[in-house]
Formats: sequence, C-alpha cells, structure tokens
Amino acid sequence: MKTLCTLLFLLAVAAMPAAAKTPGEVEVGGQLREAQLQGLGGPSRKLSEYRGKPLIINVWASWCGPCRAEMGSLERLHKRYGGSRFNVIGISTDDYVEQAEAARKASGVSFRNYIDSKLLMENMLGASKIPLTLLIDEQGRVAAKLYGAMEWDSPEAVQLIALYLHIKL
Repeated sequence: MKTLCTLLFLLAVAAMPAAAKTPGEVEVGGQLREAQLQGLGGPSRKLSEYRGKPLIINVWASWCGPCRAEMGSLERLHKRYGGSRFNVIGISTDDYVEQAEAARKASGVSFRNYIDSKLLMENMLGASKIPLTLLIDEQGRVAAKLYGAMEWDSPEAVQLIALYLHIKL
C-alpha cells in the first residue's frame, strides 16, 4: 500500500506544471529541439545523438545540495539500467566549468555530464528550479518533468520511469 501511495504521489508531482515558464521552454509532450551539449569531463555531443532510446536528463548545479544528494541514486540507476534500456545524462547550470567539474568528480558519477553556462538547455528544459529531471521518450519528446530530489533507484521511481517511458524494467 505504501508503494502504491508513493507511486501515486510521484505521478501527481510529475503532472504538476512548473510555476513559471522559462524562455523557449518545451512543454511535456513537446519535442526537444536540437542543441549542442558542451562536454563536462568528456566530449561534446548533439542532443539528437541520444534519440532512438529513452533518455533521463538531470539538471543540477554544484551549489545545489538536493542536486548533489540525488547523484548517488542516479548513478545506481544508470549502472543498473543505463545504456541497455535508456541513457542518463546530467546538465550542470553552473556558470564556471571548474566548479561543475569539481562537483562532478566529487560525486563519482560515470554517466555523461554537460555544462550549460549559456542557459540554452536550462531554458529549453524549463529548469526554473533545480534539481529537475526529465524523462524523454525515444523520439525526443518530453514525457515528464520532475522537480526536486528523488531516490532514482527506489522501486517507486523505477516504476515511474517504466510507466512514463513505456519500457520494462
């Protein structure tokens, strides 16, 4: 019963609209536009290179305590399912690459991270508050936006991901 209540709560949170829209924000159900992702501790890539497989995008910053707190669960989720069923990436909204890179290294995550110091992704994704995690379907459409820190490898979160991305986990 507790699991069902938690899942219903998470579904309700995912369905809640953001309080304020960001310039050029893609709404739930909308298609993400092409963007160049500046690599953080790795190569740069185009966002379209992630199409063809569901994608989880986590928007974070080095100064954000809740963002740092959820990184471990995102890493565990990535190690358990990432690559085979979906991809996980992080987008730092830090102004300075050095701060973002230090936070990324300290977190020990192995999934790819990018930096968005020009606010392109922050605005397109609707990151008016962080942490923000987006569930993107294999065609590049936004299936859900989840604001606030979560335990991404919890049974409830895994159920939520499977439900929104229409995949079996």
